[in-house]
Amino acid sequence: MTTTIDRLRDALTAAGYTFDGVSELLGPIAHAALGRNETTPGLRATTDGSPLSTLTRLWLLQTPVPLEAAERALPGLVDALCAEGILERSVAEVAARVDLRPYGTDGPDGGNLWVLGDLTPGLDGGPNRVGPDHVLGISPAATSLAELTLRDPVGSALDLGTGCGVQSLHLAGHARTVVSTDVNKRALWITGLNAALNSVEFDIREGSFFDPVARDSFDLIVTNPPFVISPATGEQLVYRDSGLPGDRVVEHIVRTAPRHLNPGGTAQILANWAITRDQAWDERIADWFVPAEGAPGCDAWVVQREVLDIAAYVELWLKDAGVHGAGDYLTRYDTWLSWFEENRIEAVGFGWLNLRNSGAAAPDVRLEEWRWEVEQPLGHEIGAHFASVALLRDLDDDALLARRPVLAPDVVQEAFGPAGAEDPSQVVLRRQTGMRRARQVDTLIGGLAGAADGELTVGQLLSALADLLGSQDLGARLGEVRELVADGFLRLD
Repeated sequence: MTTTIDRLRDALTAAGYTFDGVSELLGPIAHAALGRNETTPGLRATTDGSPLSTLTRLWLLQTPVPLEAAERALPGLVDALCAEGILERSVAEVAARVDLRPYGTDGPDGGNLWVLGDLTPGLDGGPNRVGPDHVLGISPAATSLAELTLRDPVGSALDLGTGCGVQSLHLAGHARTVVSTDVNKRALWITGLNAALNSVEFDIREGSFFDPVARDSFDLIVTNPPFVISPATGEQLVYRDSGLPGDRVVEHIVRTAPRHLNPGGTAQILANWAITRDQAWDERIADWFVPAEGAPGCDAWVVQREVLDIAAYVELWLKDAGVHGAGDYLTRYDTWLSWFEENRIEAVGFGWLNLRNSGAAAPDVRLEEWRWEVEQPLGHEIGAHFASVALLRDLDDDALLARRPVLAPDVVQEAFGPAGAEDPSQVVLRRQTGMRRARQVDTLIGGLAGAADGELTVGQLLSALADLLGSQDLGARLGEVRELVADGFLRLD
């Protein structure tokens, strides 16, 4: 039986309401202006009365359209969509009650999904305060998490705190089953609409954190939790405020996720964490990854991508809540800063936390700061990191010496030195993809990398180069080889 949502999908397709279609209609200037919450250039670009222009004005630009135009773009659907809570109408006009926008992807669907969410607040300088159950649509954080997520085929995946369900839509492309959970009933309603609109199925469950999946385990868990670090007082916005003080929500997820990972399973988290005056951020976070009794050992890779001072952080999230300029703005600001000072928090970090259930007795935990540009999507790089960690753990020095190294195809070598010098004083290996790491090496390791074509073993290469350069203590060099493998400069055949 054809449903209203099925007919809506057909109408969107017929109108060309896709990411590419809308981008071409708006053009780069109007598209960029809309990214800044300004609609005037977009309104000027959508005056031809076509179904595509009507739908773009209705949903992306949040502008009421004439009833006749809406009926042409959505034939026989206006009243049904009003009944579903997606549109509302007066005698002569139709307006959106929720946002519905095309979303470009690299998936097998040809690169287009549609995502419903609540209306974007603050367009054209208007009020941007939202209700406590507001459901974000496609946000920068959601896009970042999608770009980080491993896309290898898996049997089961969990979208923890699904929001509008955009991560679940991605997961449906490579997971046989997808469980989508949230404490926000409105979010679950919108997630169900998005599943139907994109012809996929999710197991949608209501509840807080891991409560809805208490007896389940997964091959992949992804989450962009309500991670805002605050005193947890006053009005809470479900999409960003957990109700727990500080970064306790992130700690809870990191400590609990291993119990819900199948062997070899991965959890990926996008989050904030507190940076305190009395402890380095990585020392503090490392404690979260100590395996709990009865929980499997998990390798971990944490990357701090950004740091905000406490004033900038408070301003960011007060403006996000729509209270900038409100009568109690200064009081809220001062209270939040006081709470930070009482808890010795001097800054807030933002980044990625990845866990892999390796079952290792001594898990590998890597925490690093990396504020430089990376190449997205990064899911393959994260998977490769955990594969390298597992490989190196199983290789003793004799086994490593017997492996045949191959230089990664994206590595270039840069040599620096005084003009006219016979030999360079610095050799740098630089990756062009993934994390785009750079590593300064000496002549011997640079020579090994340059000759690593899979023909000779690590032992043969080190011995030949040592004889040529007069170097000794090859055992110490194996540590450098391991680091090159771990960072993706070398792979081992």
